[in-house]
Amino acid sequence: MSIPLLSLQGLTKAYPGVVANDGVSLDIGEGEVHALLGENGAGKSTLVKMIYGLVKPDSGHMSLRGKPFAPSEPRAARADGIAMVFQHFSLFNALNVAENIALGMERPPAMRDLAARIREVSETYGLPLDPYRTVGDLSAGERQRVEIIRCLLQDPKLLIMDEPTSVLTPQEVEILFQTLQKLRAEGTSILYISHKLEEIRTLCDSATILRLGRNVGTCVPAQTTAREMAELMVGSALHTPERAGRDFGDMALDISGLSAPAPSAFGTALKNVHLAVRKGEVLGIGGVAGNGQDELLSVLSGEMPSAADAVRLAGRPIGRLGPVARRRLGLLTAPEERLGHAAAPDMSLTENALLTGSVRQGLETNGFLNWGKAEAFARRIIESFDVRTPGPDSAARSLSGGNLQKFVIGREVLQEPEVLVVNQPTWGVDASAAAAIRQAILDLAAGGCAVVCISQDLDELMEISDSFAALNEGRLSAPRETAGLSVEEIGLMMGGAHGMEVAHV
Repeated sequence: MSIPLLSLQGLTKAYPGVVANDGVSLDIGEGEVHALLGENGAGKSTLVKMIYGLVKPDSGHMSLRGKPFAPSEPRAARADGIAMVFQHFSLFNALNVAENIALGMERPPAMRDLAARIREVSETYGLPLDPYRTVGDLSAGERQRVEIIRCLLQDPKLLIMDEPTSVLTPQEVEILFQTLQKLRAEGTSILYISHKLEEIRTLCDSATILRLGRNVGTCVPAQTTAREMAELMVGSALHTPERAGRDFGDMALDISGLSAPAPSAFGTALKNVHLAVRKGEVLGIGGVAGNGQDELLSVLSGEMPSAADAVRLAGRPIGRLGPVARRRLGLLTAPEERLGHAAAPDMSLTENALLTGSVRQGLETNGFLNWGKAEAFARRIIESFDVRTPGPDSAARSLSGGNLQKFVIGREVLQEPEVLVVNQPTWGVDASAAAAIRQAILDLAAGGCAVVCISQDLDELMEISDSFAALNEGRLSAPRETAGLSVEEIGLMMGGAHGMEVAHV
């Protein structure tokens, strides 16, 4: 047998109260696309951080092409041919593409030479980039190209990709897959992390499944169904969300002619937005990141004021009301950014439950906080949404991204809103938890709640939405019934093709 490119043998890493990786072993072959699968908190992030030199294992060892490999820092990993594209971009909006790429290089060449090299490599791999464009003006898909080209300029032996398609349209995903297949043909190995199991089946040669920090098996994705892989990850049968038949009620939330300036130099202005959602209805809003999703949620939450009659809740103008007043009336929101927006990182889960639940859960009286009720509310969230944490005293930042997401969504759902607006409800969440969150949204709607679900996951929108609209450059398309819409039509709507252009797909 040939020597694998990278071999991990018995890697273990423990933190106070949790063993993130417990004796994990796996091999990645030359020119192989290898998937790393697991629930939130299964240990995927810790494992790739050890490969990339961000974390040192407590025990076990690694070898690269048969030689000992123990990077002390990312720079050492990069010197040995390991490159990583993170889920969250590490780019400076005010700098251009070439300047951002130069910042990640040990010895960058002259800017003119680097720009020429960027053009050459980006065109070779089907990811064209203008090296002199300001990053703040790029779409999310173009920003990901910057990250990928930065890695490719290192001529990597192994490229690690963490949730690379979460911000892409279907057309951009297809381009990315063509690039990765070209890299594989040239002998580059790829370690691919994604919760989108159909993507894994399409792209990956093999998969390693982690559960509770342990390697519990491998599979050939092309020969394994998405459901089978999901059940390997969770160790039990997967629940499929069920949509109960329901009739829509009166108008719950409507927006008419809403325009709002961009909140920052690189934000997106909202332009003449119209939106209407009835009681019991789920309106899905798709769009590539950076097209006004955050701004729309901020206007609906009350964080960004608008004209008094631009936003109406059950016919009542609320454009000038702040977030607390809107929550009191039953309009609840869950933003995309978990740490720093939806949750205060250094506060406990009890304190974070109190932040948005104080009004509707009666957690304060005449300015005095009821810590017992707040802790009980936090415990109810943890239990109802299977949040993996030692308890309600744990700091928000101590949770994995997916578990914090479950807590944030659960906190709003359990307050029984009249209208729920949520941005990226299952972002970074494993298949089992995503199914549970989607079921909770469908159950809310079945109980008469109006839901606005903003998401970049098209499968999610097709599964739970009654109607669909797309955001593009701050403009919202006219909604269409989700039933009968194709993924290609939705992708075109997300790219800005509306009306007759879509009708002739």
